[in-house]
Amino acid sequence: MTTPRTALPDGAAEPYRLALVGGGPRATYVMERLSATVGRLGAHARLEVRVFERTGEFGAGQAHSPAQARTSYLNRIACQVSFAADESTPGAGPLRPAPERPTLYEWCRRTFQETGDPDFDLRPEDWPKRHVHGRALSEMFRAYTADLLRHPGTELHLHQAEVVDLAPLGRGFEVVTADGDRYRADEVLLLTGHSFHDPGRAASAPGGRTRHVPHPYPLEARLGPEQCGPSDVVGCMGMGLTAIDTVLHLTEGRGGTFQPDSGGGLVYLPSGREPEAVVAFSRSGLFTFARPDNHKPNGGDHPGTFLTTGAVDLLRAHRGTPASPEAGAGRAQLDFERDVLPLAVLEMAHLHYVTLFGPGTALLLTQRVLPHWLAFLTGGPAAPRTGDLLAPLERAADEIAEVLDAVLRGKQAVFTAERTVGWPVRDVLLHWVRTVYGASAAYEVRRCVDRSVAPSAETDGLESPCGMDPSVHGNRFDWQRTVSPLPSCGSAAEVRAAVLDFMARDQLWARQGNAGNPHKAAADGVWRDLRGVISYAVDDAGLTPASQRHFLSTWVGHHNRLANGAAPEIMAKIIALIEHGLLDVGAGRDARVRVDEATGRAFVEGPHTGLRRPVDVLVEARMHGFDPRLDALPLYRSLLDRGLVRLWRNESPGGEVFEPGGLDLTAEFHPVGADGSADTRITVLGVPSEGARSFLLSALRPHVDHYVMRDVLVWLDGFWRAAGGRRLPAAVADDGVSNR
Repeated sequence: MTTPRTALPDGAAEPYRLALVGGGPRATYVMERLSATVGRLGAHARLEVRVFERTGEFGAGQAHSPAQARTSYLNRIACQVSFAADESTPGAGPLRPAPERPTLYEWCRRTFQETGDPDFDLRPEDWPKRHVHGRALSEMFRAYTADLLRHPGTELHLHQAEVVDLAPLGRGFEVVTADGDRYRADEVLLLTGHSFHDPGRAASAPGGRTRHVPHPYPLEARLGPEQCGPSDVVGCMGMGLTAIDTVLHLTEGRGGTFQPDSGGGLVYLPSGREPEAVVAFSRSGLFTFARPDNHKPNGGDHPGTFLTTGAVDLLRAHRGTPASPEAGAGRAQLDFERDVLPLAVLEMAHLHYVTLFGPGTALLLTQRVLPHWLAFLTGGPAAPRTGDLLAPLERAADEIAEVLDAVLRGKQAVFTAERTVGWPVRDVLLHWVRTVYGASAAYEVRRCVDRSVAPSAETDGLESPCGMDPSVHGNRFDWQRTVSPLPSCGSAAEVRAAVLDFMARDQLWARQGNAGNPHKAAADGVWRDLRGVISYAVDDAGLTPASQRHFLSTWVGHHNRLANGAAPEIMAKIIALIEHGLLDVGAGRDARVRVDEATGRAFVEGPHTGLRRPVDVLVEARMHGFDPRLDALPLYRSLLDRGLVRLWRNESPGGEVFEPGGLDLTAEFHPVGADGSADTRITVLGVPSEGARSFLLSALRPHVDHYVMRDVLVWLDGFWRAAGGRRLPAAVADDGVSNR
């Protein structure tokens, strides 16, 4: 789309030319702020904006395309997705009127009233299909661009084209597309999002008779019946969100259906058009855990008791190792497993027990561990070892359980117990019963307590409807079992049974919610709500090079399983497919791909289970970390070759270097070139900065001062300083370059 260009009046400024490379969700957020603040454009200034999106899906991009498979879902509920700045972000004004900045839920309600399409008939806590998010992004992008064009000094051009290079030209660039067109730009904003690795550069293709799919998106094009037919066995490398999309597309997307069974689960009814089997495998042998139902209000994230930015600062001051001046401005570096992980585990355990026993025990639990925590932070001679941090917390949990057990058995009256301990025994008992057995059991126990009758008469023999241990001494926090719930060995059939057993229990925990279930509260409260604190410790060379390498290869995966999984209803479909037998998870932990040299066929092998299954198609169903050297798209390789960008490095004083793949950027997200200077004409937001930063894959969230919008505002402030009153004499503007 190109808006008509009007003739420049005598003495009018040449336009300031902005190129947005990438037209996905971040382009929507940028366009929202750009149009809302376009009044900063000077009275006689002009602005020309070009947006380049290779898929033509402006506002959504490929990953969020409105045309994508109907079997793919967001892993965030509808009320926690937005498209515009709000009051929570300092300095974001002017803000739009509330009706012009709906959440995804509000947009869906309006769209359902207009269309009657059941995909839009959502409640605030429902999990939307991803095409719904794509449609909303596209619509909001169109609304914001229309708003931008109301300013008489602006024009907009949308190009369905892949940008392959930025060629320096005078004060700006030529934006070069794959079809050879060139467009002038004074400033370029790179919003390219995720790509994938070129198999030739990454040496990941198995070769031989097995067909290799290095990236499954778009699913309809890469995994259609002609690529994966009914007679094929498909190897699915990865068991995260991308793998779940892949599995559901190859099953439900081929016409299979899920029907409720008598036990509250689902049964899969195949269509006959699915592949013969899908063999899913990964290092953990587990799909991501089910995201819990959200029972927290907006802005109700867990604030952190022990894992805080202040604690990280103390760790760095007392336990950190000196860093290279080039890494993180010379600040001391941490080791994640030695320094930060113990705080994360302590925070999880504390939140687990507060959720299990109730807020009446929070002070006791906090006071017991506080001296050990402070000693750990300061790293003195008496500092506890990592494994000892939880000991006082466990002892406190034992004491609470002993008191509750005595009251349950009628060995001690509530009022007697409350005179000997410093916490409200009656409230804690009722909270524990409600958590383990449910509200009706808590009602009966309360009646027993009020009548001085032993409550065990009501609880003995009851099963927990939410998969909890019925013993008052049960439900203990266990970090190792949390991150590795599968047995270390066993046959493929035994591992399959263990996976199903864990997933069934995980479903019940997820349904109890992120505020009611101790296991889910701990995982959600730390690895999701406190993700910013973890980033504070990790980002910008906060870890030693060796520790950062291990963090990215190991702990990001644990984060994804613990806190970034799919909705319970989606995981119920995965369970049904495993139970049906179409989805094979028998490879277990540490599975790998081997190629038979004689036949050229790839096999999925489970070293601990003995599984060895040949596959006809191997799908890399996992997201690749950004690395321009391996990227399937040429843009960043071109920028590297020109010296316009360089890789970010984490370097220790001893000379150890780690290059995760991200670009070296300034605090304002301008790339640092090969010569060490920053180019303020280019700004990079999102995935390409993930070498120095972590956890960057996220849709905009309302009411929480979200980092995605903060990043946009950093760019916007510099942009308006440059573009607000730009005037160029004709001699400078007329450089003979075609300006399409």
